[in-house]
Amino acid sequence: MAASNGVIHYLQSSDAVTHAVAWVLLAMSVASWCFLIVKSWVLVRAKRQGPRAVARFWQAQSLADGVSAMRTIDRERVFLPLAQAALTVIETDAAGALLARVDRNERVLRALRGALQASQRRLEFGQVLLASVGSTAPFVGLLGTVWGIYHALGSIAASGQAMIENVAGPVGEALIMTAFGLVVAIPAVLAYNILGRLARQIGDDLDGFAHDLHAFASAPEESAAPRMLAQPTMPARSEGVTRAGAI
Repeated sequence: MAASNGVIHYLQSSDAVTHAVAWVLLAMSVASWCFLIVKSWVLVRAKRQGPRAVARFWQAQSLADGVSAMRTIDRERVFLPLAQAALTVIETDAAGALLARVDRNERVLRALRGALQASQRRLEFGQVLLASVGSTAPFVGLLGTVWGIYHALGSIAASGQAMIENVAGPVGEALIMTAFGLVVAIPAVLAYNILGRLARQIGDDLDGFAHDLHAFASAPEESAAPRMLAQPTMPARSEGVTRAGAI
């Protein structure tokens, strides 16, 4: 009885459609777990390194020193692109150049917005995959179940032995595909929610850092150094600043 029932027997006796569904579920599970592990590593490190990197940046004597100090701490390169963008804008100021005729506030705003969007894309990388796996895996498993039941009932009808013991085994085996779909989907949904919340927290810190960088880099040259030293250890974001209009 054990040899004629069970998952192994079901997969061995099933057709190409069922095998394809099983392989799709396996690929979805492997992909979601790989992204889960990689994103967890990146986000946890960014969450831990971010406050230290920002604090070290504002304690530096100049913007270039702050970027150098941040580079040694922010290994995930989440906060660093914003500081590098502000430094690039200030370093490209040249008297008489066409670029110097563009308001520095606008140039800083554009540079920080691009760096902020790049950092946010890095934080959100893989979220679409997790959401897709979490929402589609149960239906893929259900497809395997429906096709397996259809295949099993067709075989039973062809054999002419429609007794309950002959029906329960194949139908029960086919239902395992729905369970496989849920096993793939549940970790992906949990990871999407947990990692998404962590990414939003880091994104809020990025917004605050971008706001303070914009205020600092837009200041006149003669007041830049004193303002650099006067920044608090953890710059606070101003009220009402949103991610779309913070910079």
